[in-house]
Amino acid sequence: MSLGQASAAPSTATFPDASYRTERTMGELHIQSLRKSFGEAEILRGLDLHIANGEFVVFVGPSGCGKSTLLRCIAGLEEITAGEISISGRRVNDEPPSKRGIAMVFQSYALYPHMTVAENMAFGLRLAGVPKAEREAAVRKAAQTLQIEGLLERRPKALSGGQRQRVAIGRAIVRKPEVFLFDEPLSNLDAALRVQMRVELAQLHHELKTTMIYVTHDQTEAMTLADRIVVIHQGRIEQVGAPLELYWKPANLFVAGFIGSPKMNFIPCSMVRAGADGAVVRLPDGTEVAVAVEATELTEGAALTLGIRPEHLLASPTAEPGLATATVTVSEHLGDRTFLYLRLPEHHESITVSADPMNPLRSGQAAHLSFPADRCYLFDPNGRALPARQA
Repeated sequence: MSLGQASAAPSTATFPDASYRTERTMGELHIQSLRKSFGEAEILRGLDLHIANGEFVVFVGPSGCGKSTLLRCIAGLEEITAGEISISGRRVNDEPPSKRGIAMVFQSYALYPHMTVAENMAFGLRLAGVPKAEREAAVRKAAQTLQIEGLLERRPKALSGGQRQRVAIGRAIVRKPEVFLFDEPLSNLDAALRVQMRVELAQLHHELKTTMIYVTHDQTEAMTLADRIVVIHQGRIEQVGAPLELYWKPANLFVAGFIGSPKMNFIPCSMVRAGADGAVVRLPDGTEVAVAVEATELTEGAALTLGIRPEHLLASPTAEPGLATATVTVSEHLGDRTFLYLRLPEHHESITVSADPMNPLRSGQAAHLSFPADRCYLFDPNGRALPARQA
C-alpha cells in the first residue's frame, strides 16, 4: 500500500476491548502442530514454535512461504485448520483478536484522516471505555517514547511516512499488549528511513521489554532486529536460531542461501575422499578443494554441493598450483567493497566474491580462487549441511 493510502480505516485487530490492562502481562507464545489450509492448498504444514516472554522474533522467508499467514493466525485474523496457539499459557484458538492480548502494526498505517494523532492513538482505548484522563496519560507516554510529542495535534495528511508509522506503533503501545505483531511495517518507507526506523524499533523493544513478532522479507531487518530468526519455506520451519547462528551454522541449503547478502555461493562437486581431517571434493573443472567437515559416512563419488560466502572466497590475479581459475564478468565498486562476479568452467551459475576495494581484478580478466577449508560448507544430496569437523 502506498503512502497515499495511509488514510484507510484501521483493522479491528488494532482495537482493545474492555480487557485493557494497566500493567503489562506475560507474553509467552506456544504454537503446536499448527496447520492452515485454504481449500485444497495447505499453507502451514504442522508448525511447532515456542517464543519466550520479551523475545524479539522475526519470521523470514520468500514471498508465499506462509510467514504472514502465520502472523495472522496468531492474531486471530485467520482461523487455523488444526493445532493449538497459546499466549501466556492461555489457549486462544477460539478467541477473537480483541481478546488475545495482542496489538498488530500493519504495512499500511491505517490512520483515520479526520482525527488528530492523539485521537488516532487513543481511539481504541475510548472504544474500550478507558477514562479520558487515563487515555491522555497513555497517549502522552507513548508519544514521548516515540518522540512524537509535537505531532499530537496534527492530522495524518500533515505527517511524513515515518511519522505516520510511529503513530501506528503508538496506537499499539497504548494498549499495553502481551504481544506486538508487526507485518512488514517498514516496507513503505525509503531506504534511509527504514534504517532509522530499524534502530528505533530496536530501542523500543529494549525499553518496553514486550514480546515482539515481526514479519519481513528483508533479511537485513531480520539480522539487525531479532533475538531469534524463524526461517520459513513452503509452509515449514527450516531453522530457528540467533542471527549469527543461522549465518555461521545453516542447517541446509535453503537457509544457507537465504541468510547472508550477497547470498552464499553454491558449486556442485563430488566426494574424493573423507577422513579425520575433513573432506576433499572435486569441482566441475577438476579443482580439488579441502573442506573442514565430518563426511566419513559419504562414499567416494557422492554428489554434493560446496558452499562458500562471497566474503570468504579469495580472488587473486596471480596463478598458483591448486587454485581454481574463473573469468571476471562484472566488477562493482561500492567504495568500501568491490563485488566481483565470476564464471567457473563447467559451472553455469555466476559466483560472487566480496573483495577489498584495492583488488586489481577487472571485467574480462582471469581470477584465481582460493577456498579456505574452515570457511567452506558441504551439503549432502538431500541438501543437509554436514557438521563442521571438531578441532
